[in-house]
Amino acid sequence: MEQKRRVFIKTHLHNSSCLLIISGDDPRLKKRLAPHVFIRWSDRRQCLYTYERDCDLHRLFKLLRGLGYYVDYTEVDRNLLQHSPDKPKPSKAVVPEYRANLLLIKYIAYLRGLRLSRSTEKVYSNFVRHFLMAVGNKQPDQWTLTDVRLFVEAQIGEKNYSISTHRQLISGLKHLMALTGAPQIDAEELPRPRKSRYLPTVLSKEEVIMLIRVTRNLKHRMAIAFLYSSGLRVGELINLEIKDVDINRMQAFVKRGKNRKDRVVILAQNFLPLFNNYMMTYRPKRWVMEGARGRQYTAGSIRVFLKKWCTEAGIRKKVTPHTLRHSFATHLIENGVGVMHVQQLLGHSKPETTMIYTHIARKDLLSIKSPLDSSVEAIIETLNNHTNQTDSWNLLR
Repeated sequence: MEQKRRVFIKTHLHNSSCLLIISGDDPRLKKRLAPHVFIRWSDRRQCLYTYERDCDLHRLFKLLRGLGYYVDYTEVDRNLLQHSPDKPKPSKAVVPEYRANLLLIKYIAYLRGLRLSRSTEKVYSNFVRHFLMAVGNKQPDQWTLTDVRLFVEAQIGEKNYSISTHRQLISGLKHLMALTGAPQIDAEELPRPRKSRYLPTVLSKEEVIMLIRVTRNLKHRMAIAFLYSSGLRVGELINLEIKDVDINRMQAFVKRGKNRKDRVVILAQNFLPLFNNYMMTYRPKRWVMEGARGRQYTAGSIRVFLKKWCTEAGIRKKVTPHTLRHSFATHLIENGVGVMHVQQLLGHSKPETTMIYTHIARKDLLSIKSPLDSSVEAIIETLNNHTNQTDSWNLLR
């Protein structure tokens, strides 16, 4: 057997239930195992991995051998090898999942046929995987609304889902029912909570400048300034290539943003020195935000360092990368930019989405006087006319 066909499986040292599948420089293994949803890819370790709770080792070994690989499992935890890999390991938790594995593959193909985004595909398929585990050996024609209700209640009760996650869960199940045509379940009868209408968190202009100033890491400072000055989504920033930044025209070209839309965003004049300094210092090859060995930066890394620098700046608000986008839109409206132009810069499909920022912009609100101030001023004017009293604060002390 050639060395390139050898696969090593070892237990992750920091997680005894995680198995790393290392194939050396063989690029074919990732592609061959892609349809098997219990196997994932780690960008950080550049290898495949799975969890012991999600897979039957016997089936994993059999799968790899069926693909023509020699499996070296000498570094697997002995506790996971109590049963010979030639004998199936009995597990009530994993057998139903393997029986439903084919349905999961069909479900993912169905979502891709609908042209849903990969992130949506990942979220929905994860919900469906847990649902198929919950119903066990039941076939789609045996599923009932009670099965769905009990599953949803268990998930919400155990994981304390937010309203938005609850809605995603129902949407994923509705797609499953549309695929399988479960006769006892009408997808339209699956109750979905109304979408919450929260006002977005917005930083003041002073807080944004303070955040950028306290950020000592050059790459982090560039990322924060880019997100705010151009109104980028975090996914758009990490997917932005150097060739798409046009310094001469003071704009950047965002390709395949949300809903697969392209758009042009502006660059700030004061951002250019910071950007040029970053480019000369780090010299990225392809991506504007590059990690180790030229790989794309991750959204999770940006969230982590943003939280760190917000703490340094003394900002107590809950800040995410999207907060900088909210702040960009709100400050534009406060500066007198029309809603239609803001909508184009943000890439919103509907003006109603952009109108939310008019509710938090202070441009028009600054001219509104609180009734408390009006009442105090009226009383002070009366007192001044009769007693020459000038200390207004005495009224509220």
